[in-house]
Amino acid sequence: MPTFQSDGLTIAYSDEGEGEPILLIHGFASSRDVNWRNTGWIDTLVRSGRRVIAVDNRGHGESDKPHDAARYRVALMAEDARRLLDHLGLPRADVMGYSMGARISAFLALAHGERVRSVVFGGLGMGLVDGTGPWEPIVEALEAPSAADIQHKTGLMFRRFAEQTGGDLAALAACMRASREPLTAEQVGHITAPALVAVGTRDVIAGEPEGLAALLPNGRALPIPDRDHMLAVGDKVYKAGVLAFLAERP
Repeated sequence: MPTFQSDGLTIAYSDEGEGEPILLIHGFASSRDVNWRNTGWIDTLVRSGRRVIAVDNRGHGESDKPHDAARYRVALMAEDARRLLDHLGLPRADVMGYSMGARISAFLALAHGERVRSVVFGGLGMGLVDGTGPWEPIVEALEAPSAADIQHKTGLMFRRFAEQTGGDLAALAACMRASREPLTAEQVGHITAPALVAVGTRDVIAGEPEGLAALLPNGRALPIPDRDHMLAVGDKVYKAGVLAFLAERP
């Protein structure tokens, strides 16, 4: 497991395959393995002839897990991704994020557009702009004494997911408090890289993809039929759409 230093934290990542590089940024309470390896994404992309780099965001996986919410601002997490590209000597890469990882990808593409060849926003549509939630019940669920004390359906879903993936609940609660920062429609309009917005049609968390795609100068939407926020991640329509998008982009 290789690591590098970013902002005083040790960040873990994986680096597999050969060819054009793509950086994968996972979602909240997940990890590079849960989000990308267990769903078959890494194997799919490697077989397509790509170099696949997947990062464990701060607070997740095998990376350091501070409990200070100020350490989880989205811009800081985007700089972790940028420093990983620096660490690997990569001037540019395609980037794909899911959910929180898509938000991080958007901040990366906005701040360092020259480093992002194309970007895939998975599991995040207009929620990037309007802050679609609910989020506070998720924080409360992560801080609850036990899952038995949780009444909120979405909060309970995230608590169970965090426990299944072995997450640090205090670090995740801190992350959720700070990592919900939206972008304005005007800011989204400055993300000029070719962009694909892929969201399940039953996803009640992400916000609809067509609106975000319309704000992006070079955006297109990919609805993932009959999938919710959790089940869309490894869907074959999502994978086929991303492979086609990567093959078509300049």
